Amino acid sequence: MSPKEVLQFAIDNHAEQMDIRFTDIPGLQQHISYPIHMLESSTFEDGLGIDGSSIRGWNAINESDMLLIPDPSTAVMDPFYELPTLVMTANVIDPITRVKYERDPRFIAQKAEAYLKTTGIADTCFFGAEAEFFIFDNVRFDTNQHESYYHIDAQEGRWNSGKQGENSGYRPRYKEGYFPVPPTDHYQDLRAEMVSVMERCGLVIECHHHEVATAGQCEIDQKFNTLVKSADNMMLYKYIVRNVAHQYGKTATFMPKPLFQDNGSGMHCHQSLWKDGKPLFAGDGYAGLSQMALWYIGGLLKHARALSALIAPTTNSYKRLVPGYEAPVNLAYSRRNRSAACRIPMYSSSPKAKRVEFRPPDTAANPYLAFAAMLMAGMDGVLRKIDPGEPLDKDIYDLSPEEMKNVPSMPGSLDEALSCLEEDSDFLLKGDVFTADFIDNFIAYKRKNEAEAVRLRPHPYEFHLYYDC
Repeated sequence: MSPKEVLQFAIDNHAEQMDIRFTDIPGLQQHISYPIHMLESSTFEDGLGIDGSSIRGWNAINESDMLLIPDPSTAVMDPFYELPTLVMTANVIDPITRVKYERDPRFIAQKAEAYLKTTGIADTCFFGAEAEFFIFDNVRFDTNQHESYYHIDAQEGRWNSGKQGENSGYRPRYKEGYFPVPPTDHYQDLRAEMVSVMERCGLVIECHHHEVATAGQCEIDQKFNTLVKSADNMMLYKYIVRNVAHQYGKTATFMPKPLFQDNGSGMHCHQSLWKDGKPLFAGDGYAGLSQMALWYIGGLLKHARALSALIAPTTNSYKRLVPGYEAPVNLAYSRRNRSAACRIPMYSSSPKAKRVEFRPPDTAANPYLAFAAMLMAGMDGVLRKIDPGEPLDKDIYDLSPEEMKNVPSMPGSLDEALSCLEEDSDFLLKGDVFTADFIDNFIAYKRKNEAEAVRLRPHPYEFHLYYDC
């Protein structure tokens, strides 16, 4: 929509409030609300002021004033608020220079799209992200100086013997949660409601199902879109999942690995380059790929360890990235083989369907940063003609130790991933997509507030191991 069309859209839907949203560096969506009379044509140029110093990883208090400029193309009516409320995603502007703020994740994604066009190689990058999540009945957790714990209640959990008055005999067995019909799949109706709300808000949904893990692991798949639009859609997707679950008296989490010894939640990202409306990844090479697609894979694999800090950006991410739970720890590519970091789906022979699926990302990632970083890695592969090596069509988990020595792997911790990003970030700086200031700030924030914060605290399992030592 244009600004004029948004104003009419608000009138047609009897909007009483306006909600402006943006995303902080770790990936949490923020918002501020106004009476609808504050929305005028000038709002789309003048913006609305906020204190940026209170946003994680943003400006210091002495340079805190920022502007939010609503993007009219993102306008939608909120499906949950009691009063009719118009929602728009904003671009963040420096009020002094009137340029977009370099620490705004959405701006970084926009710069990645612009950089792609400047190369002349392609003009569009499509992303299709498959987000997984868990639905729990209840969760309790706390940590302080003298205690640390979490407790999950899940009707589908194998440990749940059933509350009085409830029949929870139908529960997926560990690693057998993929595709069972109800009543073993407890959340068909809940997911269907999520899909209904998503489609009313403009998302295009292709399918939904129970995932491999027990305790309510689910997946709802969106149709692919351009990079920035896919990231916008992912933020709206997560908002809807959480709020529909809340309405049902449940709680949904995109935490990658909330359950010990069960599958974690990933965000497999399907990617392809196009130019002038034509797909560029189809060819006569391996698995029907073009040489460009193979170079793109080469870039993803070469930079995967550095990418990990942005696509698997939490300490919990590396509880998922371990062997044995379908997580792509080892960096290789293959057709069909889901144990490879890069998979080439073989469902269709159509050139338009030819794409690369990168499997290490998880749902805790900020989609603006993750999608932009993956595009930059892939494009570095294309521009430098990086050979991905030979494909690995065997089950990676069945390889001998001698064979495994030749297969590089993802980092084993967030701290290691941040070190990898420190050592290999030049590919992100091309076209000023990411800046050195942003990367340094991101690493410092993650190290202090997450990696070191977790490392400094005693873990409950340490009492099991060491209390009587």
